[in-house]
Amino acid sequence: MEITLWLEERLHQVIDFFYTYLPQPIPDKELLKQCKIVSHRGEYDNKTVFENTIAAFDRVKEAGVWGIEFDIRWTKDLQPVVFHDRNLQRVFKSDIEVNKVTLSELKEHCNLIPSLSEVIQKYSKTLHLMVEIKEEKYPDPVYQNNVLKDLFSQLTPQVDFHFISLRPEMFMLVNFVPSSTFLPSARFNVKRLSNLSLWKNYRGVAGHYFLITDTILKKHHKQKQLVGTGFIGSKNCLSRELNRGVEWIFSNNAVELQNIRNSLLKPKPPAVTSNQ
Repeated sequence: MEITLWLEERLHQVIDFFYTYLPQPIPDKELLKQCKIVSHRGEYDNKTVFENTIAAFDRVKEAGVWGIEFDIRWTKDLQPVVFHDRNLQRVFKSDIEVNKVTLSELKEHCNLIPSLSEVIQKYSKTLHLMVEIKEEKYPDPVYQNNVLKDLFSQLTPQVDFHFISLRPEMFMLVNFVPSSTFLPSARFNVKRLSNLSLWKNYRGVAGHYFLITDTILKKHHKQKQLVGTGFIGSKNCLSRELNRGVEWIFSNNAVELQNIRNSLLKPKPPAVTSNQ
């Protein structure tokens, strides 16, 4: 698995290098105004500011980015927290496993990890929430579904939030929202998840911008579905995706992209003419 991820990352780097320097037409102002940038785990470096934390999300909000993507996992006492990995090793150099400790124990060990409740209370209605459901065993699916239902009860599906997942079967554990709230997130299985989304009437599909072809894009638009692509990291790539009609721009450097978008919207200064 680690080798596969390593190869995938190297491939993405090569593709990104190409598209960074491939000239693209500047999108028209309406496309730029409608641009919806989604920050992947917030704005972080995992040294001074850590992914999926309040500090990382605050940076995004302050920059005027449209939305945030974050992951949820469950503690031993079945409380959802915002964290990507099964354990804290990669981010916080700890072997603690999220599902082996209670919420209070997790907070005592690392208070930087927010609960889902904290994130919803702080950012709902101001940032769009793209909530990734990680693949893991649900010890009590009915209870956990009700926990999520209660937490999102004051929000409107699709308008305020979506649920996304690399494993669409996890959507079966969430029954309090319409299917149009779900967004499968593809890796190299774009075609399969695209077809699944069309069949199940999900909201659309998300995946790497190189793998979401124009043909796939048109299929979803024809069925009134939306498409998100990631991970956009340059002005040229942003322009390409907006010109293609991509609705959601997922990025690991969303603040920089937001600044690029803002600069493109600024009126150009009048040309200086010389009187000779």
